[in-house]
Amino acid sequence: MLAGSGQKLLSHVTAKRGSGYGFLETASSIFEVKNSTGTTCILANFSADFSVNYSTKNGSKSEASFKLPSSAEVLNSSSCGQENGSNAVLVIGFEEGHSLTLNFTKNEEEYRVQQMSLALNLSDTNIFHDAQSNGTRQEESGTDIEAGLHRKYRCVSQNQVKMGNATVTFSDVTLQAYLSNNSFSKEETRCRQDRPSPTTKPTTSPAPTPPPRPETPSVHTYNITDANGTTCLLVSMGLQPNVTYEKKDSKMAVDVFNINPNKTLVKGNCTSPAVTLELQSENTTSLTFQFGMNETTTKFFLEGIHLRTALPPDAKEMWFDAANTSLKALQATVGNSYRCNTEESVRVTKDCSVNIFTVQAQAFRVEGGKFGPVEECQLDENNMLIPIAVGAALAGLVLIVLIAYLIGRKRSHAGYQTI
Repeated sequence: MLAGSGQKLLSHVTAKRGSGYGFLETASSIFEVKNSTGTTCILANFSADFSVNYSTKNGSKSEASFKLPSSAEVLNSSSCGQENGSNAVLVIGFEEGHSLTLNFTKNEEEYRVQQMSLALNLSDTNIFHDAQSNGTRQEESGTDIEAGLHRKYRCVSQNQVKMGNATVTFSDVTLQAYLSNNSFSKEETRCRQDRPSPTTKPTTSPAPTPPPRPETPSVHTYNITDANGTTCLLVSMGLQPNVTYEKKDSKMAVDVFNINPNKTLVKGNCTSPAVTLELQSENTTSLTFQFGMNETTTKFFLEGIHLRTALPPDAKEMWFDAANTSLKALQATVGNSYRCNTEESVRVTKDCSVNIFTVQAQAFRVEGGKFGPVEECQLDENNMLIPIAVGAALAGLVLIVLIAYLIGRKRSHAGYQTI
């Protein structure tokens, strides 16, 4: 992915800078990728600022901040994808062997930057002063950059993409992939950062009416193993996402649906310090669970949920995306399993939650691929306390009545004398 400053460009890949097609020294750059017939498939105009954390030779932490220079250029590893299909790639090289890569995918309705990666050359002393390592490093992440097919993506506001120890801040972005006429489309999809903040609605406005709740979802067991076949995550549960979205008429609505395990592709990752479970359901929903561990308390817990799902036809947007990586749910001691028969609702964002049914989970250490000793959830313990308390109250009442009866009977005998 890295490219030296002297690398040549293929004839069908070009870079243009400035507001037009001249070579003006401005912070914003225009990048263009063409296929073998000379047809443009990717056109992008943006400026970018980078912030990278790295270690110095004395072991301290330092931060490098720099901009995408006007000398940045499109590299020959860029591609329109096979026969202008999905998987188009824009690779931008700059300075001493750094590169920024945008990987595009599309479906019948939209395209998106599925993944963004930043390749860094730590031996570039102009940026990384006194770096501990002089090798290369790559950071990558998904993004929220997406637009309708045959529409340009437009974002005037700053949009930060965090990827590991690096952050890329884009400004004044105009971008389009899978072009149909070699230039930006007139129609556009604005980023969420440009949209006006929702105004405070009158207190008399009714809350969105939830649709009829579907039946309880099927419970399924998911098993994630590493390359050696060792289980790092074992989870049995039924799943029911719940999202609130804006309709085309600007009213709010709620969509509640079940994850059907019989129509779900299961993937996962055992890489430390987290293990993940990824569920792809019917090509319309992606639901990822990430489990972490507190080494001090030797507790594992559900620390992250990411939900991406297609919305109903009446929705203003085609897709719903929500994520939270600061959860503390489904917690138990490593080596034990967490179990909860009571339905749990895990809140992801204010507009998203996931209802979890009859869950039993164990992460990181799963002996023999089977659940270990059980730690019951607080909800189940509370539910057990209610019948115990009622039973104790009834037993106490019966005892009081019996004692009163015996006392009364004794007094009635005391009123008679033997003749």
